[in-house]
Amino acid sequence: MTRIRRRSNREADRGSSRLYTLQVFLLSGPVTEKFAEKHPVISRTIQIRGDQTLEDLHHAIFDAHGRIDDHLYEFQFGKGPFDPKGKRYVVNADVYEAGSGPKVAGDVRETSIDCLGLEVNQAFGYWFDFGDDWFHQIDVVAIADETLRRKFPRVIERTGESPPQYGS
Repeated sequence: MTRIRRRSNREADRGSSRLYTLQVFLLSGPVTEKFAEKHPVISRTIQIRGDQTLEDLHHAIFDAHGRIDDHLYEFQFGKGPFDPKGKRYVVNADVYEAGSGPKVAGDVRETSIDCLGLEVNQAFGYWFDFGDDWFHQIDVVAIADETLRRKFPRVIERTGESPPQYGS
């Protein structure tokens, strides 16, 4: 399991972490044909510090789409966004059984963005709500060595309206 080192408030104030710009595309979910025709591309561009966690990224995506009811989710890394042999980062990694799919690499609450070894142009997957199957592709757009003195994560761009979480 991957662990993060918690930074002191003084370190956070200095902005000593890298800043990641991620474009999150909604690939599929329970969206009506009419909604999909009206909004063919739905994406959110999010900036997040490297010392923040995958759980922080989940909350940023959740809020950016105006979702109201939290569900289980996971992030998937491999040769592509949903590589069946890729690593998975999940909620409560310690309760997952061996043999329940690809290896669980870590817990989203303890896995920092920096420790993932992300590179510009890399894509990975985010699966929200294992019943309704909201699938997202996350593209790494940029990585900066310094962060600005702002609150992160934050949405810096929106394309398309967010579909309702539970039908229209």
